[in-house]
Amino acid sequence: MSLRATATATAFAAVLLTTAAAPGPAGADPVDRAAGAAPAAGSGLFLTVSGADESWIRGVRLHCAPTPSGPHPEAKAACAALESARGDLDKLTSEERPCTKRFDPVSVRAAGEWQGKAVDWRKSYGNACLLDTATGALFRF
Repeated sequence: MSLRATATATAFAAVLLTTAAAPGPAGADPVDRAAGAAPAAGSGLFLTVSGADESWIRGVRLHCAPTPSGPHPEAKAACAALESARGDLDKLTSEERPCTKRFDPVSVRAAGEWQGKAVDWRKSYGNACLLDTATGALFRF
């Protein structure tokens, strides 16, 4: 494994572990969590965006069930987009708008669960504008 791939995998794992260790969503009953109560059907995704050269990466956790929550700045719109696509990220509705032809690739990943179904989706786009038009609010963080 190359040094770059190792660094990326390490960064992804660190962010994922940090997010997993965070307390539950605001308003969650600490007694239920402490008692080990199972959450509702999983609809939580960890989303990442990175530069093609993997010199930067950012990530955020998105919870959609029972209500949109988490640190994602557009959680409600992102969950609505996922709901419209029935959790199939390849079927997200595109927004038609012009983008420059500048090649500055970005890669995205969504990992977790959508309504109890495991998700591990990855895709690359020619630039951030193309990403935004293809995925809408989902990767706007």
